[in-house]
Amino acid sequence: MAESPHIPDQETILERAAVDGSKFRTAFVVLLVAVVSGLFLALAWPLLRPLMIGAILSGLCTPMFNWFVRLFRGRRGLASIATLLVLFIIIAGPISAMLGLAVQQAVTVSDRALPWLQDRFGSATSFDANRWIVDHFPFAEDFAPSQKEIVNSVSNAIRGVGTYLVSSASSFTAGTAGFLLEFFIMIYAMFFFLKDGRQILAKIFYYMPLAHDDEERILERFISISRATIKGTLLIGLLQGTLGGLGFFFAGIGGSAFWGVIMVILSVIPGVGAGLVWVPAVIYLYVAGQALPATLLLIWCATVVSTIDNVLRPRLVGQDAQMHDLMIFIGTLGGLFLFGPIGFVIGPVVCGLFLLAWEIYGAAFKDILPPVGELRPSPRPDRHASPEKSEDKSGTSRPKGRRKS
Repeated sequence: MAESPHIPDQETILERAAVDGSKFRTAFVVLLVAVVSGLFLALAWPLLRPLMIGAILSGLCTPMFNWFVRLFRGRRGLASIATLLVLFIIIAGPISAMLGLAVQQAVTVSDRALPWLQDRFGSATSFDANRWIVDHFPFAEDFAPSQKEIVNSVSNAIRGVGTYLVSSASSFTAGTAGFLLEFFIMIYAMFFFLKDGRQILAKIFYYMPLAHDDEERILERFISISRATIKGTLLIGLLQGTLGGLGFFFAGIGGSAFWGVIMVILSVIPGVGAGLVWVPAVIYLYVAGQALPATLLLIWCATVVSTIDNVLRPRLVGQDAQMHDLMIFIGTLGGLFLFGPIGFVIGPVVCGLFLLAWEIYGAAFKDILPPVGELRPSPRPDRHASPEKSEDKSGTSRPKGRRKS
């Protein structure tokens, strides 16, 4: 006799409906949060750079903000305004003076380029660049440019660089619409980051399913990398630019302050930044027939200017940021390409958070991740031993390596 099918009672049906309803609500809430968050990120993406700069500077200015809070007896809004004013004075003053001197010397360099080149390379007794090219590259004799064409091309290039730098600096100091907008967004965001930073961080961490220790590690790593990158890069840049500019001055190169500023800017590139300025200068002195100044400048820049980067950057940036030099290099260059000039700070911060995220992942799944043994190099085959023959699936014989004992 066949058994009758089991019919669930009303209570079971209600329990299943409640479970299905709960799953539906959970899925709907997750989908709603994802869609709305995606729309918000699309709205905020054009403002990402000034917001990140504001967040980084706010984290670095927190000690000064706390001092103003105590000074103004807990008035956080007034303390935030005072912090922004001090930061503006500290940043705007030196940068304006440095850019003003650099622009002035850039105009001088660009205006004197053609007369200097014609004086050095235009006379019959001067260095003949065309003859040098033909002597060293005979195959280029038919299409090698003349001495006059070389002088004019180099002069126009130098003049173009000077004009571009002057126009860029003028646009920066006068303020384009885009720069002013980003600057206003950064200042406006910093005011609230300083004033309400604790509440903002508490709300963000509340929605992150991480342990409190991991949340503190994220915040600590963010601030430490930002501080180390800015402190180390600025100090290294100022030292390299100052010492490099002094070397240019004593070597008789015009516009030493201008080239020093360029060296400060390029020093954000680890390892090779300052060399992009002093190496062409040394070559230029050798070509101009000034062997002694060129040799002295080469020794000075190679042993002092470049050594500053190699010695101080690992200590000022690498140790405080707790990152390998390669990661700092990748973060700096990638940040410059992706975020522009301020990327030298944002890039290493992103790399540091990337490494920290994988550390948290490894700690969370350490029980299921397999252990990694010591990696040993594969043994070299013995050339004197006769290889054994074995048959593969196709029936052809092939040498068989020795088995591990």
